[in-house]
Amino acid sequence: MSNESSTTKSRRVLVAEDETLIRLDIVETLTDAGYEIVAEAADGEEAVRLADEHDPDLCVLDVKMPVTDGITAAERILEKHNCAVVMLTAFSQTELVERASAAGAMAYVVKPFTPADLIPALEIAMSRHEEILSLESEISDLTERFETRKRVDRAKGLLMKNMGMSEPEAFRWIQKTSMDRRLSMREVADAVINQVDD
Repeated sequence: MSNESSTTKSRRVLVAEDETLIRLDIVETLTDAGYEIVAEAADGEEAVRLADEHDPDLCVLDVKMPVTDGITAAERILEKHNCAVVMLTAFSQTELVERASAAGAMAYVVKPFTPADLIPALEIAMSRHEEILSLESEISDLTERFETRKRVDRAKGLLMKNMGMSEPEAFRWIQKTSMDRRLSMREVADAVINQVDD
């Protein structure tokens, strides 16, 4: 395992945004931050096709795009590819955020944004994606996997609320406890939920 920080490690990114200037701005911001842009799309349909072609680690998708919107594109990309997704939206409407989360987006950024907004969102998305991968390597059954993810998320929320932990700290605590006590992450999550959520 290399000890490079996640920002310097080259992450392969697909950027889909129908407004050319914003897209160029995102590409420049990400390139400056050490990300590798493997493809750029101007609509959701093109994004899906390019994801099939390049298999990126991360997709940055605008919610409102012609042909196919970003949320539908995210759903279609995630059916076939194991990547993190960050949604860009000019609307901080709750139902869009909920739809994006349900589609599998790990983070979202509201326009107009600065590099200071964008880069942390990508880092969060990548770290959440890595969490899910480590959970999935533990469980092969899909239904079981989904249930475990829900329980671990709930346990993380309780640890964050009651113990003042950040999201990555809460996940690492669950992961470490599971290893130290030789329990599955789901068992640890259930224990947290039972003890804290009264």
